[in-house]
Amino acid sequence: MITSRAIVGGGCFWCTEAVFRAVRGVHRVTSGYAGGKRPNPTYEQICTGVTGHAEVIEIEFDPSILPFVDLLHIFFATHDPTTLNRQGNDIGTQYRSVIFYLDDTQQAQAEQVIASLKQQGIAVVTELSPAPTFYPAEAYHQDFFNKNPHQGYCNFTIPPKLAKLQQYFSDYLK
Repeated sequence: MITSRAIVGGGCFWCTEAVFRAVRGVHRVTSGYAGGKRPNPTYEQICTGVTGHAEVIEIEFDPSILPFVDLLHIFFATHDPTTLNRQGNDIGTQYRSVIFYLDDTQQAQAEQVIASLKQQGIAVVTELSPAPTFYPAEAYHQDFFNKNPHQGYCNFTIPPKLAKLQQYFSDYLK
């Protein structure tokens, strides 16, 4: 089995994790933190916005089933890449739209996808940076939506994202 990794942040990691757990070719999704100054941050610390970390997910995937470019198209379609440091009611740098690329190929493909979106008139503000250290979030954040299907925030925020996934990327559903 061939696997690649991707690290992306599209606001609340519960949301992006729920989307990618439903995608064919994805073997593992881990919620976590990246892009800040403090080693081994906690959820409480990153929520202050002072550590510089973003809520992100690390995706382990099979690129022969889910090419990185298609992963990016799913990522952009299921969050708002046009609002700086904000996703809906979640405001702060920890909720920024970000792609942390792991190699030159990921960087080039991300630049191409972003350029294409901008040519379509979409004002993308997604940060594109080299991958820093990824810190897994606390255990209670992992697979949060599936473990807490009736949690209010999840019920309000995640179903529309999953509906977009189903509407535009049904070929990639598990």
